Amino acid sequence: MREVVPLDDARVIEIGCGDGRLTRKYANQTRSALAIDVDRLSVVAARALLPGMRLASRVDIAQAAAESLPARRESFDLAIFAWSL
Repeated sequence: MREVVPLDDARVIEIGCGDGRLTRKYANQTRSALAIDVDRLSVVAARALLPGMRLASRVDIAQAAAESLPARRESFDLAIFAWSL
């Protein structure tokens, strides 16, 4: 993904983050990331697997559906829908 899309300083939203496997791979290069999933257990796993404080300041993981984002009229530079459709 890094070869195709510039991630440096990007504001990213990831729809369907699952256990955060992909989130953990790109988040250290972004300005911020909002990763959401409708499945509560996936969100719990994603939060538990997030590496410490290093990413905690830039990544928010929430249980939500794409139809009702937990973000107040924020804009994002990139939307990721890996395995979500």
